[in-house]
Amino acid sequence: MLRTLVTIAIRHLAGRRRQTITTVTGVAVSTMVLITTISLTRGLLDSFVETIVDVAPHITLKGELVNPLPLNLLDGEAVDRYAFVVENIQKEDRDEVQHYRQILESLLVPPFSREILVSSPYVESQIMIINGNRNLPVLLKGVDIDREEGISGLKEKLTEGSVEAFRKTPGALLVGRTVARDLDIALNDEVTVVPASGPSRQCKVTGIFFSGVNAVDNSVFATLKFGQIIEGLPADKVSGIAMKVSDPLDNGGIAGDLERITGYSSATWQEENANVLSLFTRIGYIVFSLVAFVGVVSGFGVANILVTTVFEKSRDIAIMKSFGFSAGSLVFMFILEGFLVGCGGALAGGLLSVGTINLLASIPVETSQGPLTKTGFSMSWNPWYFFFVILVTVLISTIAAMIPSARAAGLEPVKVLRDSSL
Repeated sequence: MLRTLVTIAIRHLAGRRRQTITTVTGVAVSTMVLITTISLTRGLLDSFVETIVDVAPHITLKGELVNPLPLNLLDGEAVDRYAFVVENIQKEDRDEVQHYRQILESLLVPPFSREILVSSPYVESQIMIINGNRNLPVLLKGVDIDREEGISGLKEKLTEGSVEAFRKTPGALLVGRTVARDLDIALNDEVTVVPASGPSRQCKVTGIFFSGVNAVDNSVFATLKFGQIIEGLPADKVSGIAMKVSDPLDNGGIAGDLERITGYSSATWQEENANVLSLFTRIGYIVFSLVAFVGVVSGFGVANILVTTVFEKSRDIAIMKSFGFSAGSLVFMFILEGFLVGCGGALAGGLLSVGTINLLASIPVETSQGPLTKTGFSMSWNPWYFFFVILVTVLISTIAAMIPSARAAGLEPVKVLRDSSL
């Protein structure tokens, strides 16, 4: 009985070859598009996390106090409190880490020594760079180049120049590739650095780097001492301390301990990039909604071919019931047809998606993909995406077959045969 039902189901599909091929093709194309889209969006997220973990600090100790002084001295329960301000015209206090060398020494002892791999003090300053008749506001980051190598791996990311020349040259700069392109800067060019306050300075470009992170490639690096001079900080103060940890995905506890011990705020890379990560999450929800929507559309295509089959084969169905085929057998037969159409289209779509993923990943075109700049598209090869989309597609196609199968099972042989041409 089972073999007979399978044979009849295959003959039904083969008898309407053109419609069957069209439906299978539609299911295959929708499956291919869904798998490729999921691979692309997840690949972008994986590439972003991998690049950020590789280039950016895992934890950043900033100059913001965890418990700053209150801004409003009159707030509180006391009603007999008075405050007087006389000629208080001065600059707002900058966020800075004081006595940073003592903090660096404390990171070398347990419990931090087991978790923190590298720490690098830095000074950030907004400056204007002038090259000829071009100028551009950029972020200057003064660093200890040996320590910074463990944070961002600048040496490997240099496309021109060298770290050795940076060490030996007074007033040396390592310039991000985006800045170099915007200002038409070449290696060994002399540029003018104009700080927010103080005199301008002549600097020499000793290296051009490309990290793939747009924010980093829009900045320049200088020595820590030069950054302190530009920002007007004494030798014992910096803007913050960047750190790499042994487990970048589980760093919240270390950041909390740093805040408690130092009194300065600590931000993890997840907190620094929370907006981008939440954007990827929302995109993921949209993609999975598309999976369901396109799957339903594919299900309508499968249901359409089976409804037509039931209509055209109603006489055959009536004869089968007359020969003793039960209603359950007919339901099984049409559900099997839906399963075969869905399975064939989904598997074909899975094979097609392998080609489209390879094609997109191999396109030799550099594109800006959100916060990153990549050559080719970042694609994910997680087999679970294939399994999930194929499973959902087959499941929807099988469920869609239940409606025409129920109609077939409800046909009355006597009535159908009486109304036919027999």
